[in-house]
Amino acid sequence: MLGVVENHSLPRTAAFFDLDKTVIAKSSAFTFSKSFYQGGLINRRAVLRTAYAQFVFLAGGADHDQMERMRAYLSALCRGWNVQQVKEIVAETLHDLIDPIIYDEAASLIEEHHIAGRDVVIVSTSGAEVVEPIGELLGADRVVATRMVVEDGAFTGEVEYYAYGPTKAEAIAELAESEGYDLSRCYAYSDSATDLPMLESVGHPFAVNPDRALRREAAARGWPVLSFNRPVRLKQRRPSLSMPPRPVLAVAAAVGAAAATAGLVWYTNRRRALYARV
Repeated sequence: MLGVVENHSLPRTAAFFDLDKTVIAKSSAFTFSKSFYQGGLINRRAVLRTAYAQFVFLAGGADHDQMERMRAYLSALCRGWNVQQVKEIVAETLHDLIDPIIYDEAASLIEEHHIAGRDVVIVSTSGAEVVEPIGELLGADRVVATRMVVEDGAFTGEVEYYAYGPTKAEAIAELAESEGYDLSRCYAYSDSATDLPMLESVGHPFAVNPDRALRREAAARGWPVLSFNRPVRLKQRRPSLSMPPRPVLAVAAAVGAAAATAGLVWYTNRRRALYARV
């Protein structure tokens, strides 16, 4: 367990969770690619490329430059998408696609933090059209995600807020200010070295299924390393876990769905670089 119930005479605390490969076993955005294809948002070629991008993502993740390329590709890909259609596709397929890949260990941690009186916040580079419903499924209190500009019910392709790297830490600091969290007593969990700013901002950081860079940092700093490897349907656990303690609040919203094929960009550039050396 994570300690006794919070003393409510002290400042409030929270547990901040990255989503992909920390709470769920795959990329939240990549997972919906087939559904977006069936809904007419992306073509078959994008689906096939996304499958490979998912493999690369799970094998090693992406560095800063690759993530920036993903952001640029996300902007171009989602331009013109109908926001309501994206929400409906996610709602229709959420339980079939996401419920089976939630880590049992992560679900247990979320439950323990709530029992201890802490808020649970999902902090993801993906967007609210994907992340908010997942947050509700998990019982999260808040969601921080990428925000894109919407006009006349459609995405313009412009990124208003990108929840990545330092901006995740900034969002956490803003939440701490508005909600009264004592960050020195808060918890954070992530699998990626790109989330070092988020992990550094709390008193209790944890590396979950860490990439090589984060594993090195965790060893150097003495941070605990957790291994999550048991995906499980929430209905096989306690049924109440899928019910949020209160409506999930989106701190920053977006179309994380479009990131479903963004990993292709950095892979293509990487291949070109490799061939150029031959």
